[in-house]
Amino acid sequence: MSEYERSRTMPAQPEQVFDQAAQVEQMDTWLPDALHVRAEEPPSVTVHEDRTDEDTSATLRARPDQMRIEWGTRERGGYTGWLQVAGVDSGASEVIVHLSFFDEAHDPGEDAVRDALDSSLRRLEEQVRLRVDNAAG
Repeated sequence: MSEYERSRTMPAQPEQVFDQAAQVEQMDTWLPDALHVRAEEPPSVTVHEDRTDEDTSATLRARPDQMRIEWGTRERGGYTGWLQVAGVDSGASEVIVHLSFFDEAHDPGEDAVRDALDSSLRRLEEQVRLRVDNAAG
């Protein structure tokens, strides 16, 4: 089993960050480029991976009261993960993403996962910033 975790501080209220991250129809804007999520009957989703051109059945649960999103594969049990948002200072949030790979075939390796998580967190911050700026403007 391999586990990875990355975090990023974002200049926005935790509720704003969580609301952006939890929108299934908007996840393609911040997830790694090769992953696409399609909502099914909640909590079911389908994850399409460009690298393998495969669709995988998964679950996705947003827990607004905890500002947490949890996901994982349903049939193969290959990986799980979570995203947690917490307030840190006035107007700022810390976002932590954690991934666990139970099957080595699903684990792309430490460098690839670290780069993908860092890129995703940057992209999420950009999406939050756009949303906050549009709401203020």
